[in-house]
Amino acid sequence: MTRLAGLGMAAAVALSTLPLLTPLVRGEAPSTLPGPSFADDFERPEVGPQWWSTGGPWTLRDGELWGAGTRNNPLWLGMALPRDVAVEFTARSETATGTRPGDVKFEIFGDGRAAATGYVLVLGGWGNAVSAIARLDEHGADRVSRTDRRVEPGRTYRMRVERRGRVLRWLVDGEEFLVLDDPDPLGGPGHDRFGFSSWDADLFFDDLRIEPLPVSPAPPRP
Repeated sequence: MTRLAGLGMAAAVALSTLPLLTPLVRGEAPSTLPGPSFADDFERPEVGPQWWSTGGPWTLRDGELWGAGTRNNPLWLGMALPRDVAVEFTARSETATGTRPGDVKFEIFGDGRAAATGYVLVLGGWGNAVSAIARLDEHGADRVSRTDRRVEPGRTYRMRVERRGRVLRWLVDGEEFLVLDDPDPLGGPGHDRFGFSSWDADLFFDDLRIEPLPVSPAPPRP
């Protein structure tokens, strides 16, 4: 391949991902949706302006959102989440072998720009060995986890995450999976966005629903 042809190919790749690339700037992530509710079935040709990411690839395939090899560059929704909220969607991993089998990942109450800025939820992470809800750092100590569940490649899971007050509750296929009680819950500008994520796994997401929940009373001050 000639140098000119190589430059042309690089330019084509850059142009194809341009709608998802946003400069890293200071301040609150932009809002493109009014909220507080949202639904997306991904039945269209392109991801669309309501979503954006600083990396990828993120694209649509046969009515599903697909991401693989995104290396912790979440696809963020341009809507501020209510403090108390329920988020539901389906997720499927098609990766059975390699360094990251399973590894279904998403974030909630992040900053809408960078990974690990909110709560990171991982099903079958670290070689399909650990599932966790982590606060800010998926490798840190501030998390709850379990090791008795593996992602089955090709299986579609129904995810539901609820936040009421200081309690973040994760359900998988209608059953309680993990619960994080955070005495200093993340929220407000800088901690109010939802995003799908991945590392190396071949992941598919669909049928997203976001609904506000009745506001829980604030915990009493000590």
